[in-house]
Amino acid sequence: MRKKELEIILQKIPTYDDPSPTLEQYLTPAGIAADIIFIAYQFEDIKDKIVFDLGCGTGIFAIGASLTGAKKVVGFDVDKKIIDKAKNYADINNLSVEFLEKDIIDINETCDTILMNPPFGAQKSNIKADRRFIEKGFRISKVIYTLHLTKTISFIEKMVTSLNGEISYYKNYIFPIKHSYNFHEKKFVEYDVTLLRILTKR
Repeated sequence: MRKKELEIILQKIPTYDDPSPTLEQYLTPAGIAADIIFIAYQFEDIKDKIVFDLGCGTGIFAIGASLTGAKKVVGFDVDKKIIDKAKNYADINNLSVEFLEKDIIDINETCDTILMNPPFGAQKSNIKADRRFIEKGFRISKVIYTLHLTKTISFIEKMVTSLNGEISYYKNYIFPIKHSYNFHEKKFVEYDVTLLRILTKR
C-alpha cells in the first residue's frame, strides 16, 4: 500500500460528534497520520509488531497500523462513545483492531510500539496530560511515536532524558484544527507540532 492510498482510507474514518474540550479531542489529519505510520513502518516498528494507540479517538493510528501489517493492534480511550464509534467502524470494514475503553493509568498490557497524538495539555484541566502519556509509554512499550506542540519539545527532551530514554527521530508538521468548541474564535488555527520517535530502552 502506498502512503497516498493509506491517506485516502484514513480520511474516511469518522470524526467526533461532540468533542470534549477537557479531553482535547482533535482528529489527527489523515495526511499527517499516514506519514507517521509510514515512518514507523520504515523503522520496522509496525510490520509483525504489537502496536497500541493511546488516546485513540476514532482510531486513525490503530487502523493505519493494522492496514500496514501489524501483528496485533489495540486502541485505548477513556471516552466510551468514541470507542463505540471506533468499534463500529472497524466491524463494518472488517478491520482487525481491538478497541478498549480504558484510562491510560489503567493500561498494564505491553507492546512493541505506541503510536499516539496525546492531548497537548493546553487546557487548564489537562495540564501536563501529554507527559502522563509519555510516562505510560515508557512503562509498557519499547518505541513511542508521539506528537507534541513544537514549543514544548525542550521540556519533553528533558523528561525523556530523565527517564533514561532516547529521542532518535524528529519531524515537524503544521497541524490544522477546525473550529470545534465555543471558545474558539477562528474557523481554524494552525499549530506547529513535532513528531518524536522515542526509544524507551525497556
